[in-house]
Amino acid sequence: MENTSSSSFRLLAFLLISFHIIATCLAMNISTDQSSLLALKAHVTPDPYHILSKNWSSSTSVCNWIGITCGSRHQRVTVLNISELSRLRKLIAIDISSNGLNGSNVLSVFNISSLDYLGLMDASLTGDLPSDLCRRLPRLQKLFLSSNMLSGEIPRSISECSELQVLALMENNFLGTIPGELGNLQLLKVLDIGFNNFEGTIPYEIGHLYNLELLAMDYNKLTGSVPYVIGRLYKLEYLSMERNKLTGSIPLSIFNISSLEYLSIGDNKLEGPLPREVGNLSMLQVLDFSMNNLTGVIPHGIGNLQELEDLSLSYNNFKGSIPIGIFNISSLIYLQLAGNHISANLPSTIGHGLPNVEGIHLSGNNINGVLPSSISNMSKLMYLELYRNELTGSIPESLGNLRLLEVLGLSSNSFNSELSFITPLANCKYLRKLILSSNPLNAMLPKSIGNLSSLEMFLATGCNLKGHIPNEVGNLRNLSSLELEDNDFNGIVPMTISSLKNLQRLSLGANRISGPFPIALCELSNLALLNLSQNQMWGSLPSCLGDMTSLREVSLDSNNFIAIIPSNLWTLKDILKLNLSSNFFNGSLPLEVGNLKAAILLDLSWNQILGNIPSTLGSLQKLTHLFLAHNRIEGSIPEAFGGLKSLEVLDLSYNNLSGVIPKSLEALKYLHYFNVSFNRLHGEITNEGPFVHLPYQSFMSNEGLCGNSQNHVPTCPSNSKDRSKSKKERLMRVVVASSVFSVIGLASAIVFLLMRRRGKTTNTEDEWLPEVAPQRISYYELQRATQGFDGNNLLGSGSFGSVYKGTLADGIIVAVKVFNVQMESTFQTFDRECDILRNLRHKNLTKIITSCCNLDFKALIFEYMPNESLDKLLYSRDYCLNIMQRLNIMVDVASALEYLHHGYSVPVIHCDMKPSNVLLDNDMVGHLTDFGIAKLLTMEESIAHTTTFATIGYIAPEYGMEGLVYKRSDVYSYGIMLLETFTKKKPNDEMFVGDMNLRSCVHNLLPDELDQIIDADLLTVDEENLSRKMQCVASIMELAMNCTANIPVERIT
Repeated sequence: MENTSSSSFRLLAFLLISFHIIATCLAMNISTDQSSLLALKAHVTPDPYHILSKNWSSSTSVCNWIGITCGSRHQRVTVLNISELSRLRKLIAIDISSNGLNGSNVLSVFNISSLDYLGLMDASLTGDLPSDLCRRLPRLQKLFLSSNMLSGEIPRSISECSELQVLALMENNFLGTIPGELGNLQLLKVLDIGFNNFEGTIPYEIGHLYNLELLAMDYNKLTGSVPYVIGRLYKLEYLSMERNKLTGSIPLSIFNISSLEYLSIGDNKLEGPLPREVGNLSMLQVLDFSMNNLTGVIPHGIGNLQELEDLSLSYNNFKGSIPIGIFNISSLIYLQLAGNHISANLPSTIGHGLPNVEGIHLSGNNINGVLPSSISNMSKLMYLELYRNELTGSIPESLGNLRLLEVLGLSSNSFNSELSFITPLANCKYLRKLILSSNPLNAMLPKSIGNLSSLEMFLATGCNLKGHIPNEVGNLRNLSSLELEDNDFNGIVPMTISSLKNLQRLSLGANRISGPFPIALCELSNLALLNLSQNQMWGSLPSCLGDMTSLREVSLDSNNFIAIIPSNLWTLKDILKLNLSSNFFNGSLPLEVGNLKAAILLDLSWNQILGNIPSTLGSLQKLTHLFLAHNRIEGSIPEAFGGLKSLEVLDLSYNNLSGVIPKSLEALKYLHYFNVSFNRLHGEITNEGPFVHLPYQSFMSNEGLCGNSQNHVPTCPSNSKDRSKSKKERLMRVVVASSVFSVIGLASAIVFLLMRRRGKTTNTEDEWLPEVAPQRISYYELQRATQGFDGNNLLGSGSFGSVYKGTLADGIIVAVKVFNVQMESTFQTFDRECDILRNLRHKNLTKIITSCCNLDFKALIFEYMPNESLDKLLYSRDYCLNIMQRLNIMVDVASALEYLHHGYSVPVIHCDMKPSNVLLDNDMVGHLTDFGIAKLLTMEESIAHTTTFATIGYIAPEYGMEGLVYKRSDVYSYGIMLLETFTKKKPNDEMFVGDMNLRSCVHNLLPDELDQIIDADLLTVDEENLSRKMQCVASIMELAMNCTANIPVERIT
């Protein structure tokens, strides 16, 4: 739009400023002119339309030839519009623009001293501008060389063309600096050097061109400031310096040029305010300072520019409101203020003072309030773009009165309409784009959407639209883009969508759409993007999907698709992105996957794919992201992967891969994310190429890997003797397995001495097991469930991230543990917790429902515990746990701990036992949680090393001093928890100073003075069984002492 405006004004300026002189040629013989022209004809190639070959003939009079004008008096050639010859001695004007005069020496043949007009625009000229041009054409007044391929610098001898009035060199390849000698051309009226490669600063001498009416230097690489001397060019009507690298502030002198009609210095790096003196330019029709760094407020004086047609101040840093006077410039056609910090409301009378406006672009500001209904009075309005503001209320139905409307962009606001405005939009017969995304519309898409027959683009993502997608969308035959992802649509994709033959983009992801893959989509022969991800679709993919050769991006992830991926899908050789992750696809990958030569992303993770990785994948040299994690893939990593020259991300984790990491991967210079954790790889981890900077989490849980200590793996043995020695040392570290059954036994005995334990029986582990496979969940579902991770749903936070309460679409309440991906340890913590929790099954462990994982977001979804944690209830002012509740909870924790140490296939050390990691359900049953720093032991080990930190006060002495953790380390933490639960004193309480701590304090008060430290809420004087209760608490404290011995082997077993 702006370029069109610039070109139109530039052409108008040429027409007004330049005049074509037709003079009389004097010569003795017209035959001389004829022979010269016939000679030229022989050199003009190509002549595709045979204009010269059929018309220029010796059998007809020269004066009747096309492009020739003869003088009325002497009948000699005076004007030549299509060729040149130096022998036309009386020639004063030549215009042979738009001809194929290829070559670099064409300008050099001109030696016609009488010539004052030379037009060679769009003539495919190359080479430099001849330095002797002015000496050979001393009377030259107008030189048009635009739209060629001329290069080099403007010769300084250009100043010798003393009669020059027009110099038009735009759209060439000139470079270097602008010569100051141009300032000597005192008669110059037009200087157009735009669309070249000029560098350096604008010469001061430009200010000497007092007759200049048009100055165009746009689309170059000019630097420095706008010279103040330009303000001396009082006859200037057109000034364009846009798309350069100019800096500094806007010189005030420019606003003294009262004749200015066109002023454009957009797309530079100007700073400071827009001077209020801009209001002095009463003749101004175009004002463009867009894409700079201007600050302050928009001057009120702009409202005085009653001739203004195009106001463009977009993409600056203006603040405040829009001056009310701007809305009363009746001549205004385009109002462009997008990308600023403009606030306040739009005036209710906005539609009354702009009768000629065709485009309003106010996107990317802070405009608030409602959209005034008076906008419907702008009868010529074609473009209304208000994206990314803070508009509220309903969208006016009166927009249907804008009969010429082509684009309606209202996305990223806070409109809450019922979509009733869509029905009247049927009156807008030219409406091509309707963009409503990211508004809380909370409505059903009306059937009347099908009446917008001219619509080419309909975007309504993230609007919380509900119900079914209406069948009437099939009436939108001109539609090229339909994007409705991140809503709450249900039901199936309508079959009528097959009528949208022009559709290129279809995005319905992150909804609740169900049913099998719609066969109707296979009829969309122009479809390039297909997004059905994060829905509830099921069944197998149809083979016709492989016939859609126009596809470039396919996202079907996070559904319930099953069976083998259709073989002909691998024949889509032009596909760029293919995401089939988080489904239930099975079978093996065929060699034909190597046909996807154009692919840059391939994601098949979180499926049930079997077999080996095809070596043909290594031939995909454009591939940047490859995800095969969480499958059942076996075999080795292909050596051919070294051929993935563009690869940036490779994730093969959680498979059954064996063998070594290929040395060929060292050549992948762009690789920055690599994950082969939780496989069965062995051999050395190289320290070359991209592996130098990879974190150790990339290689976790591969028992056979060795290499540099920074990867947290053993050093590679150099020979068999070293390997034998290493094994022997590991065996010597084995400690005889012990049990914490005595903890449970003693605690249970205490329970029965006091009173009956809970009346109802507990569930067995089998009853706890889920009956179906874990449901896949998407980021968008979690966003909806937590209301955008709203602070009101925050349950707690810690070093790992935050936990939110959420309600899924099916009404299930969950706890969403969101990991802080900015932390270096996040990947390790998340992977460890996933690996442990996916296999643990016990009624006193938190039940994990599913996970959500990608490069930028990681979360675990747990069963929600309505009574929060033991820590919160223990220290609550509103609730008091009685002695039985505390005892039952601690028995629950002991039961969970016994399972971790002895009931799972591999012993698990929790490493962070504390009251805040014990969650309570509706029945006050305790559930142990948070396995972020837990350790897995092999069947041969009972001890592990750690560099992670548990909570001070609960950690065993060997943990803090030596970095060693045993199963007995958890027993120590359990003992501290027992002490805290019945004393309501934290181990790091301020009352403990010096060598005194919670354990030593209790030890000193045993057995008869415990009432000095036991939680007073448990010892009310009016209770009958105080003596028995104290005996019970004393027994629990004795148990805690046995759990918290300083030496691990002395702790209770």
